[in-house]
Amino acid sequence: MNIQIFGKNKCFDTKKAERWFKERRIKYQFVDLGRYGMSRRELESVRAAVGLDAMLDEKDPDAPLVQYLASNEARLEKLFDCPWLIKTPVVRNGRQATVGYCPDVWKTWE
Repeated sequence: MNIQIFGKNKCFDTKKAERWFKERRIKYQFVDLGRYGMSRRELESVRAAVGLDAMLDEKDPDAPLVQYLASNEARLEKLFDCPWLIKTPVVRNGRQATVGYCPDVWKTWE
């Protein structure tokens, strides 16, 4: 397993996800979305796995602006430019990905 956790340092669900993998002694790589963001390919991979709508953090005040962009490509570009709009944690295992705290899905990856 090659686990990557994209998250925010002050995100409660990100901390829960890290704890979940630590408790099972599964190695992972943490990537701070606020500092490093995601590459275009990583963003495309997550979109293919979960869909664009699931990636948007609806609690962010700018979320409605993204929802009303004309095309999916414009929305994806906005998420690339503004990674803080991505719902966290984003957990990737190769081509598989989840958004949010999803231990039931992660169990199937073991």
